[in-house]
Amino acid sequence: MQPMTVTEIASAVKGVWWNPSEQVPVVSAVSTDSRRIVPGSLFLPWVGEKFDGHLFIDAALDAGAAGCLCAKLPQNIREDKFYIKVADTRLALRDLASAYRDRFEIPFVQITGSVGKTTTKEMIAAVLGAKLNVLKTPENFNNDIGTPLTLLGLAPEHEAAVIETGMNHFGEIEYLGAMVRPDIAVISNIGDAHIEYLGSREGILKAKCEIFEHLKADGVAILNGDDALLDTVTLPQRIVRCGQSEHCETRISDIVDHGVDGITCTVTTARDTYALTIPAPGEHMAYSASMAVAVGEELGLSREEIVRGVAAYEPTGSRMRVIRLPGGRVLLDDCYNANPQSVTAALEVLGRTDCERRVAVLGDMGELGDLTDQAHFNAGALAAMLGIDFVIAIGSKAARIADGAAMSGGDVVHFATKEEALPTVREQLRPNTSMLIKASHSMHFERLTEDLRKYYD
Repeated sequence: MQPMTVTEIASAVKGVWWNPSEQVPVVSAVSTDSRRIVPGSLFLPWVGEKFDGHLFIDAALDAGAAGCLCAKLPQNIREDKFYIKVADTRLALRDLASAYRDRFEIPFVQITGSVGKTTTKEMIAAVLGAKLNVLKTPENFNNDIGTPLTLLGLAPEHEAAVIETGMNHFGEIEYLGAMVRPDIAVISNIGDAHIEYLGSREGILKAKCEIFEHLKADGVAILNGDDALLDTVTLPQRIVRCGQSEHCETRISDIVDHGVDGITCTVTTARDTYALTIPAPGEHMAYSASMAVAVGEELGLSREEIVRGVAAYEPTGSRMRVIRLPGGRVLLDDCYNANPQSVTAALEVLGRTDCERRVAVLGDMGELGDLTDQAHFNAGALAAMLGIDFVIAIGSKAARIADGAAMSGGDVVHFATKEEALPTVREQLRPNTSMLIKASHSMHFERLTEDLRKYYD
């Protein structure tokens, strides 16, 4: 973060500097966590349903923060620290990030979608990184805390920003977009994730399309052209559709699946043809790559830079991460999150993996509302139909995964908890076996992955 004076900060957040002094302090970092204070930083107390960061103002100041924003002033005002009073610290963080973003005249790419938005963010950042110094959303910092903190990480050396924005309720993408104000808006697809809160896939489409409310008038929207709901979108701005359908301006063809070694494909645009090697498994990766091609062309990258950038893509976190263990054992670690579309894609990757034996460890999927029962049953049935040798279903909702697999002729076992399942999971990862591990993030299946790595490595 470039330095900002207290006067500049107070103006940006429409706050009042409560104890002004002749010497105007300057800060170059912002923190919402009193346990991770950078000396001389600004502390912003976050207020949640079960906690209030205002209780930790003194701790943050003692740890070295130069001052704080606050909606409630502490009883004791320290003369050696500054205090800026605001109406709402959440809105203040948004306003501060928005004002700071205005300092940078670089292209901003905002990304959302039901499935694969992080993968698409990483792919676009990899492509742009072949030419430009790129700021990208770290890890899963895609909410009302992570997005402004990401923007506050902009520095003079950055030449482009790739910002992922997530949501599970109406209004959230618009809220985040007001800070980002993108030149390029990307939607990876419309699926069933968060349908419990949004009512229908049409509701999800409406919520995702909030991304266009702050798209610049001369900006461009890059959409999945094979998504039926996204195909209904019309905008005053230019639209580039990416996919295998004939109407797509960025056209995917010649997909060859190399199992856990990734895929190759061809992407054709009006400008050029790109022979791409994608070092991550799953045919769905071609969509993220095609969108990255479209963004790369918009920002003037050459064919060589785009091809090199796609080849440099690396999965982040537990997103179809391939872990090779002794004895020909392969873990497909895709346990960051799960919904019906991503489970289908992951099972298809496992089904095409060249090995002696295939095992799927599947857990609960959250926020599916009325679709919960059928979605879990379908996942189990699909696993059996794809010829997966053994399914381990874990969790209360996953009991229906077991039902679906069993009724479709699959070999399956169900456990209520990870702890109960662990001995069977270990035993089923036999030599020359590929094992998929996937569930919603709340299931914390990363603990299974780490256990297996330690057990067999």
